[in-house]
Amino acid sequence: MKRVKRRYLAVQLECESLPSEREFIDAVWASVTKLYGEVGASTTGLNLINFSLERKIAIIRTSLAALSMVKASLASITSISGKEATVHILAVSGTLKALYSNVK
Repeated sequence: MKRVKRRYLAVQLECESLPSEREFIDAVWASVTKLYGEVGASTTGLNLINFSLERKIAIIRTSLAALSMVKASLASITSISGKEATVHILAVSGTLKALYSNVK
């Protein structure tokens, strides 16, 4: 069986009010599903690793094969829980250690 290669994305939220972890990941899943359907969303392997309300930064894990799909989906997010929001990708890395050193 082949090992799944993963990538970690550090994203920054710009929004009026801070969403909860659940609201954020629901918005990401909704965006992926809207763009690529449920079959496409199932191939992403999305997982929220870390969510910092103070810094407005989230760490997301996805499969390497679906990285471009996830990046496009994150760019298409315009609202979270009915409030205007944008998501900016700060860094992409193959390991959490390298990602945290890039984001600081």
